[in-house]
Amino acid sequence: MKTEILKPKIKSSVSLPLFMESCPAGFPSPAQDYIEQSLDLNDFCIQHPSSTYFLRASGESMIEAVIMSGDLLIVDKALTPNHGDIVIAAVEGEFTVKRLCIHPVLCLQPMNPAYGTIYINADELEIFGVVVHAVHTLR
Repeated sequence: MKTEILKPKIKSSVSLPLFMESCPAGFPSPAQDYIEQSLDLNDFCIQHPSSTYFLRASGESMIEAVIMSGDLLIVDKALTPNHGDIVIAAVEGEFTVKRLCIHPVLCLQPMNPAYGTIYINADELEIFGVVVHAVHTLR
């Protein structure tokens, strides 16, 4: 499978209404009366535009992190990966998205018990960025 990496094209700002109320998953709320400000998703999702890229997830190894096959991942190369971050890493020349574990041992952990943990030496680990957002399409 060929991995396609996409760079963001930020041509213009598009500000949309941001409501100050959260939306309960139960009783409907008349949110139109509570517009707080406008929100540009570029500002919200992309902290370092020159170091950010998009990548499509494939497979089911990250379903417990709510990353599904086909989701659009927003990846920031400027961030230093920390223990517990979801990262894009190269393992034996192939890209993978996994949870980075630094202790007690260095490994890349899938978020699906059907998949095995990848144990790796520090000098063999190449991280290509930290996943900061996953865009999951519902329809």
